Amino acid sequence: MSRFDKLFEEFEGADCALITSDINRRYFTGMKSSAGVVLAFPDKAYLLIDFRYIEKARATVKDAEVIEAKKLYPQIMDLLTKHGAKSMAIESETMTVKELNAYEHFYTTIEIIHNDSLSNAISNLRMVKDESEIECIKKAQEIAEKALEDVKKFIKVGVTEREIALELNRLMFAYGAEDLSFDTIVLSGANTSMPHGVPSDKKVENGEFVLIDFGAVYNGYHSDMTRTFCVGEPSDEMRKVYDIVLNAQLAGIEAAKAGVLGCDLDKVSRDVIEQAGYGSCFGHSLGHGVGMEIHEKPNASPNYKAPLSCGAVVTIEPGIYIEGKFGVRIEDFVILTENGCKNLTKSAKNLISL
Repeated sequence: MSRFDKLFEEFEGADCALITSDINRRYFTGMKSSAGVVLAFPDKAYLLIDFRYIEKARATVKDAEVIEAKKLYPQIMDLLTKHGAKSMAIESETMTVKELNAYEHFYTTIEIIHNDSLSNAISNLRMVKDESEIECIKKAQEIAEKALEDVKKFIKVGVTEREIALELNRLMFAYGAEDLSFDTIVLSGANTSMPHGVPSDKKVENGEFVLIDFGAVYNGYHSDMTRTFCVGEPSDEMRKVYDIVLNAQLAGIEAAKAGVLGCDLDKVSRDVIEQAGYGSCFGHSLGHGVGMEIHEKPNASPNYKAPLSCGAVVTIEPGIYIEGKFGVRIEDFVILTENGCKNLTKSAKNLISL
């Protein structure tokens, strides 16, 4: 069964679906490009794409007929007429108002469905990863972890956050990354209290934490992990906070399984931190879905009341951030199963002194 078949099992809100976002176009066709549209009907799908990509598309796209886009709007109208379509759904999450206005201008006889139904259906499909997707995610994680092991040898007193980030990025690309999952975060000392701080020219000093949050992309799929190390010997307070975060993370992993509400999973780890007296120092959610985007459904957050799906990949990343002093975050990501989860992150989590 193709992904288009699965889409129309999930979505019944219109006669056809217009898929215009780069990521979703790649999800359905398997081809990366910065242009093109997919027009999908229950019985057939089409990729309309311009001359720049036509040769590659004809060689790689399997589940859609490839058409060279020369006069896009008339070509789409021809296909709508051919299939007798009276309504067309668009991606509400990604289509701009300008684009929607253009489609409504050209297709006055077609009802444009611009509620969230198509975007929600696609998000629901993408939440559950198949074996080919899991293999790509595993490969992305292997690349990231191999780079981390090597960059640990580079981290020492006197190197800057920016230098560590650049070296880690270089290693991920050297080991086969297609791209970075996001801008690599490397922070040290007091800067580690900023959950999403930006690497600076600050030099690492003895007795400081170094927090690294990073990931690699392989064949369109992301990895995501965070590790916190100490350069030299940590203080007793640093050890205490690290152990609390680690215990919170282990509790979250133990509780992670299909069917648990996202808010309840968040609460498991959050309770550990709150009971230790650091509740006000954990201000972000426990985790989020990972796949073709670094943040996608589902979420493990206080506001996510839906059950987590079997086959979803979710991060477990509690943290404690003490302003002006230091912060600790430990992040793995897991595949949810009916009876628990499988951790895709192999890197050690005990407090390591570099």
